[in-house]
Amino acid sequence: MLFNRRNLIGIFALVIASALPVHAADNPKVKAAMESLKKDLNNLGPAKVDGDNLFFGSSKINGDFTVVDSIKAKQGATATVFVKKGANYVRISTNVMKGDARAVGTPLDPNGPAKAAIDQGKGFYGIVDILGKLYDTGYEPIKNAKGETIGIYYVGFSME
Repeated sequence: MLFNRRNLIGIFALVIASALPVHAADNPKVKAAMESLKKDLNNLGPAKVDGDNLFFGSSKINGDFTVVDSIKAKQGATATVFVKKGANYVRISTNVMKGDARAVGTPLDPNGPAKAAIDQGKGFYGIVDILGKLYDTGYEPIKNAKGETIGIYYVGFSME
């Protein structure tokens, strides 16, 4: 018999799975954008913090939108670089908008799943609310030469 119960369950599961949106954990666009952001920044040199300023090599990232805008142009993704400030992370370079301005100076959600993962030295991939909009996202820790987390790489695609 071509369609027994097990075959029908398998076909049903396949149809349901294919109808669900791909999210960041399996989204090749998110992973490609993340790799591009990390490569572009790390090509500038090693990451380090001086006060509230994040550097890759001798390039100060605070207020420099060259790399994040390049990710938008190449990958179509939003991109942000956060610096660690106390127990939190603050946007220092971003193409994420808050109204008509870049969301520079805004913090990463201190109660969100991305911060929890980063605080454990791990990356986070998933759908999150960023400033009132849903994004398919990836977050990875930026580490200095000692292996300490000093910031965050972020990429995302709007789901709206």
